[in-house]
Amino acid sequence: MNVLVVGGAGYIGSHCVRQLIAAGHNPVVLDNLVFGYRAAVDKDVPFYSVNLGNESEVGKILRKEKIDIVMHFAAFAYVGESVTDPLKYYFNNVASTLHLLRCMIGSGVKKFVFSSTCATYGIPEKMPLVETMPQAPINPYGQTKLDIENALKSFAHAYGLSFAAFRYFNAAGAAEDGRIGECHNPETHLIPLVIDAAIGKRENVQVFGTDYPTPDGTCLRDYVHVDDLSRAHIAVFDKLEKPGTALFYNLGTGTPTSVLEVIQAVEKVTGKKVPYVTAPRRAGDPPALYADSTKAKTELNWEPKFTTIEPIVASAWKWHSQHPDGFKK
Repeated sequence: MNVLVVGGAGYIGSHCVRQLIAAGHNPVVLDNLVFGYRAAVDKDVPFYSVNLGNESEVGKILRKEKIDIVMHFAAFAYVGESVTDPLKYYFNNVASTLHLLRCMIGSGVKKFVFSSTCATYGIPEKMPLVETMPQAPINPYGQTKLDIENALKSFAHAYGLSFAAFRYFNAAGAAEDGRIGECHNPETHLIPLVIDAAIGKRENVQVFGTDYPTPDGTCLRDYVHVDDLSRAHIAVFDKLEKPGTALFYNLGTGTPTSVLEVIQAVEKVTGKKVPYVTAPRRAGDPPALYADSTKAKTELNWEPKFTTIEPIVASAWKWHSQHPDGFKK
């Protein structure tokens, strides 16, 4: 299939582009490069640097490339920033996505794969999380993702749009060959922060809260490898043939890892000591977040290849050690 990957020069999108090629599909990348990197996409992949608000240009791309399905990864995803600058998040994550969807519907492209988040659940009352649990986001980032999920339901009913929304847990790791990986500015994800502390790029890493009701007192999170995420997105294609299909899936390993366990894994993989300091809990951080991905496993025949933290860290370390300065703009 001809697949338009919106945000295809970003972290998850660029990995999905490579997985699409490996699966025999034809990816086309649309990315305005605000956070993406042209170097993350092979030169022979068609590439368009266009803003989603430019419906005329987006429509031309959909028609010119004969797009069958759109995968959407282009969101701002800094939770703290979404609290201090919610307008930025509503314009990009909601308004821009609505521009894209209107363009798709007008062009007759009615298959959509959406990058959502476990942040739509807010602070859940029990673990693990299943797709039917209440959604009550506690920050604008999670709310913008839920707003699009709700819009997609309406569009499926009104326009025959078929979609799948994947609620990620903690995307992590890098391509196994080390050619592409995680490169954010600023970086907020734990594994690259811990690796930076291990190699001396930062003085230390902060551990927020050591008194949680968890085995070692630090937060538990579900780290899922970026290539495993990508494979699930491709596995859903066959489920979108019937107009009006609406699908929701959690994506995680179901095995939570604590902050201290991540630090220990980085130390083991790199052979370097990680300097860290403890700090008070952050507001809104639940003690544990991890997925029940039974639905994805059952319906999509999806199984994560990376089921423990060490191989995920090892893939990230390979990327960081080969690209200490990340991608060049």
